[in-house]
Amino acid sequence: MRSTKSRSRNKNRNNNRPSGGNIVNRVFDSSGPDGKVRGTPQQVIEKYNQLHRDAQLSGDRVNAENFAQHAEHYTRMLAEAQREIDAKREEQEAQNRERQAERDRQQQADRERQAERDRERDERFKAQEEQSKGQVDPGSSDQPDVVEEPALVETPENTEKPKKPRAPRTRRKPAPKADAQPDAPADDAGPAEAAE
Repeated sequence: MRSTKSRSRNKNRNNNRPSGGNIVNRVFDSSGPDGKVRGTPQQVIEKYNQLHRDAQLSGDRVNAENFAQHAEHYTRMLAEAQREIDAKREEQEAQNRERQAERDRQQQADRERQAERDRERDERFKAQEEQSKGQVDPGSSDQPDVVEEPALVETPENTEKPKKPRAPRTRRKPAPKADAQPDAPADDAGPAEAAE
């Protein structure tokens, strides 16, 4: 298990050049005659041009030519990348123009459909107005002065039922006590009257 992981890591390390992408902003490690030069293509070109001038001033024609060739290589690479970027940009702009033209055509078609619907609605409205002109308006004819009220229909809710008179309340006799004598006559007088 461990060996496959390390193998895959080594595989990625060996392939350190990124695929695709924008070359203009990519950082390069260039191995020239005077050591490594690192930077974007524009920075590498400037560095090799500086080394070319320094070699010319020191009288080293071989190194001067070598630095000039390195600078030219990166200049061609940068120019090619710029052409590709410009071509992609033009293609994208053409697609955007095409999409915008399609949206404009769609909006124009929508406006035309809406105008047609509005015209049809106006024609229907005019036709209804002309049709209503030929008919007599019930509000404009003579109206009767007196309006008779309809007779009320008797329903259980609006009829009054005669109420029955209430029977007078009778007083309940108290239940006989167990101590009381059953033969004794009941006295109608209350306890206060009995005391007198």
